[in-house]
Amino acid sequence: MTYSILGYDPSNGDLGVAVQSKFPNVGGLVPYGQAKVGAVATQGFANPRHGSVGLELLRCGAEPRQVVDILLRGDDLHYQRQFALVDAQGRSASHTGSEVHSWEGWAGDCIGDHCLALGNGLAGREVADRMVHAFECGAGTLSRRLIMALAAGEAAGGELRGQQSAALLVLRENGGYGGLDDRHVTISIYDHRRPIEELERCYEIHKMSYFPSDPKNLVVIGPELAGELKQLMRERGFYDGSMDREWEPDAIKALQRFMGWENYDNRIRDDNLIDIEVLAAMRARRKENC
Repeated sequence: MTYSILGYDPSNGDLGVAVQSKFPNVGGLVPYGQAKVGAVATQGFANPRHGSVGLELLRCGAEPRQVVDILLRGDDLHYQRQFALVDAQGRSASHTGSEVHSWEGWAGDCIGDHCLALGNGLAGREVADRMVHAFECGAGTLSRRLIMALAAGEAAGGELRGQQSAALLVLRENGGYGGLDDRHVTISIYDHRRPIEELERCYEIHKMSYFPSDPKNLVVIGPELAGELKQLMRERGFYDGSMDREWEPDAIKALQRFMGWENYDNRIRDDNLIDIEVLAAMRARRKENC
């Protein structure tokens, strides 16, 4: 018994799935995706091949409704399945088997603008409706809107059995670690009392470690900031040079080592600029250690 939402961002081509379930490790079962191809959520008594084969069919040019029809013809247990797809144009299609409708709670889907929410064993249709509304009205990245949609579904009653696991998968061409793959966000909460809140917390950690700096968040390391950074690094054992207010090569190298230690790999620089999010994290860590 699960609810999920699939989405597409026409501004940059991002595709993604967010899901919550009273089932362990739902992230290992429900979400599938490929950048510039599509995203799939397979649930109910899930057939994982609907994810892999569904993406292959989309990649070969089939439209979402055609993919659903093909997958159903090859599945003898189609009446137990629930799955949905969204393609790289934002088109979507879904299936909820007849037996799924007979389970306790509400089962079905709600289609929105570049999104589709679906679920089974839910408190009511309002769960899916609220998810779509939150996605459509939400601001920010696709990842943020998908998480907001999950939270809205839970606030509307969610799954009748409660919560256990959650996951977020977002695909972006060259949007993964170091720009070297397409897995922009892959977070799976295996077992947690409040998995959606934990998913959101882990997403904030993920952004710091995996995303490059937003250029508008870069500030010049002037004399005052140079002195502060040197003090912060000295307290952590990363800098033993001059404590003046200059930002020289030795200080740059020390900051690079410090940022690597803290897993800010994709925000390391070799100039006189620093990401304000990194700076805020450094200051917060200092307060924790006081």
